[in-house]
Amino acid sequence: MSYNILGTNLNSNKQVKIASTRIFGIGPKKAIQVCDQLGPSDNIKVNKLTKYQFDQIIEIISKNYLVDSELERVIQRDIKRLISIGCYRGFRHNAGLPLRGQRTHTNAKTSSKLRYISFSSNISS
Repeated sequence: MSYNILGTNLNSNKQVKIASTRIFGIGPKKAIQVCDQLGPSDNIKVNKLTKYQFDQIIEIISKNYLVDSELERVIQRDIKRLISIGCYRGFRHNAGLPLRGQRTHTNAKTSSKLRYISFSSNISS
């Protein structure tokens, strides 16, 4: 049986607090908080949950946390805001370079590759 919470399939053989970390925006700490709010069953596995407990988990997560597409939208909006105001972090996002002071002389090869996009095939002579 497929256990789907907020668009994410959960592994049925794992504990709820471990399986729920697969949801984008739910890390280990938030997963433990959700399990504490759920009730006394601390080590219950996903396949042992009832329909009522699934509904409770969905309600707790959707009411208290930004997850999945909502969180992605907020992150993208923040990046667009940084780019639009022209700050250093926005410039680095736009250039595809590391933003938090990492070294780029020898590292960050992947992000440097993404900068060089060939437009020669689109130009007609």
